[in-house]
Amino acid sequence: MRTSPTALNAARFNSFVLGIHNYFNRATHVSVAFSRLAYDLRAFMYNRLKQIGKYDHPANPPPTYSKFYSLGYRTFKVADVYLYPLANVKTKNTMGFSQGLSLFTTAGREQIYKKLRPDLRQEIYLLTKSSIPNQSVEYMDNRISRYSMKMGKCEITGVYLFASDVHCHHYIPLHLGGNDKFTNLRILHKEIQQLILQTHKETIDVLKNKLALTELMMDQINKYREKYALEPV
Repeated sequence: MRTSPTALNAARFNSFVLGIHNYFNRATHVSVAFSRLAYDLRAFMYNRLKQIGKYDHPANPPPTYSKFYSLGYRTFKVADVYLYPLANVKTKNTMGFSQGLSLFTTAGREQIYKKLRPDLRQEIYLLTKSSIPNQSVEYMDNRISRYSMKMGKCEITGVYLFASDVHCHHYIPLHLGGNDKFTNLRILHKEIQQLILQTHKETIDVLKNKLALTELMMDQINKYREKYALEPV
């Protein structure tokens, strides 16, 4: 920022500070650690920024600043952008956290299973009993995890899905470099999946009329189709 005191560089600084605050805000005594870090860097930052910015309490800061930070900390204003104060981290208490919940132990998985709604448990049970030829173990496991995380709802329509209606879709297709990882899978209604991959206009029209899709849903479907190098519908 000293060599190039632009609003873009100030925003980059703020994104970094906000990022590390969000990452560590659940750690024990994190405010003490950030206060010490800010104290150690105070002279360093002041000497390098005093020629390009004004050091004072924020006056009429933007809404984002007021949302995440208090006005009681002095900070620099560079290129009309207030820098987020390093010491002003807001901590969060994870009161619902339990060390017993774990995907990697039998007892931990049982606790997670018990916390699910009864209807979800039934559909997850049916999904675990189903078999899909030529799919990897990673795909089958992540399929269950994705369905559970989405509370059994289609990721495009938001409709609750019974096990018989579930299709686990590769967002980036395997033949174009996709994989079976959790982040590349999407839980969809099987007819939504058909519409995403369909190329026959007559069948596309039938599915669109049957599913009663909104404009927003169609935009999402076309984004999915784009990943498969298909024309929008």
